[in-house]
Amino acid sequence: MHDERQIEPVTLLKDHEPQALLRIIFDYASKIADERRLDQLLLLMADMGRQMVLSDRCTVWLLDKETNELYSKVAHGVPPLRLPAGAGLVGHCIATGKPIFIDDAYHNDEFKHVLESGAIAMDRQTGYRTKALMVIPFYNTDGDIMGAYQAINKLTAEGQFSVKDLEQLTLVAAYAGKSLESALLSYEIEETQKEIIFTMGEIGEIRSKETGNHVKRVAEYSYILALGAGLSQEEAELLKIASPMHDIGKVAIPDEVLNKPGKLTEEEFEMMKAHTTIGYGLLKNSSRRILKAAAIVAYQHHEKWNGTGYPQGLKGEEIHIYARITAVADVFDALGSDRVYKKAWELERIIDLFREERGRHFDPRIVDAFMEHLLQLLDIREAYSEDIHT
Repeated sequence: MHDERQIEPVTLLKDHEPQALLRIIFDYASKIADERRLDQLLLLMADMGRQMVLSDRCTVWLLDKETNELYSKVAHGVPPLRLPAGAGLVGHCIATGKPIFIDDAYHNDEFKHVLESGAIAMDRQTGYRTKALMVIPFYNTDGDIMGAYQAINKLTAEGQFSVKDLEQLTLVAAYAGKSLESALLSYEIEETQKEIIFTMGEIGEIRSKETGNHVKRVAEYSYILALGAGLSQEEAELLKIASPMHDIGKVAIPDEVLNKPGKLTEEEFEMMKAHTTIGYGLLKNSSRRILKAAAIVAYQHHEKWNGTGYPQGLKGEEIHIYARITAVADVFDALGSDRVYKKAWELERIIDLFREERGRHFDPRIVDAFMEHLLQLLDIREAYSEDIHT
């Protein structure tokens, strides 16, 4: 049944002149070539496709062979989606390897069932009016289908996609597919690094009878504090990945020192302090930016703003911002947790300590971010609360 609800009118355009197409291609080619972040690359691909063929919306679908699903991280006008690999027009396109053209979704017999349960059903919910559709597969260097472009509603007076649009979007798909393949490989490598880092961090904590949730909490706290302190999204993400390695050097500290219930002797404390230099030694030779950041955090997270920390006695901004942030995150979690040498502190007592140590132990800016985002930090603490006493 046709949906008669009104939608906002769209501005009709004219097809691109050749020089305009070249400008779009050169503009996006340079951006795509330099981009290795998967989400950003998919956004560039969707934007390039939409501009090339003058569509109202463009969605980039990827094929997940492990789950046998299609998924979209970036779709104009709709949130990320996951569908069975054979679902809808995109599923048919990927199964056959052939592009699909539909002039009007409401008057198409070949794909009537799919459209009724898909685009038309969605139109009834949103008030949008799907008319013209074009779906084109794209491939990796081995010739395997990686996913598909889906363009919706041609923004010209004719309102229909043409063979020329097919050629142009196929060009986009051929170029972007190669870049996407490279980005997916980089993404897989980075995800593997993250998993290894978390595992290594958990090993360090297990030695001191902590659970893996400690490193998860410190990672999440560090991310919130980094953003609160003005770091970029990229740096905050990097610190979130690296901070779980802050205590990796504890793998080399003897159990009788690491898990001693009472106060450490001076000699034992010197042994404990060595975990910073040990952790740094394990990580410092890596050329990977994640592990380089982890090396900094492991080495400096016990330094103090006033210069009385260890192992180097660094002061103020001599201490790397990553370490200053992790120091607040680590102490907040340590004070709120039961340890072999103490019981968990009450929240009010923890807050008082941070106020007292602002400008002494901790960077004032990071303490201010801690106070400003305390509710978010408490939400994280609750989410990973198996060994937390509130």
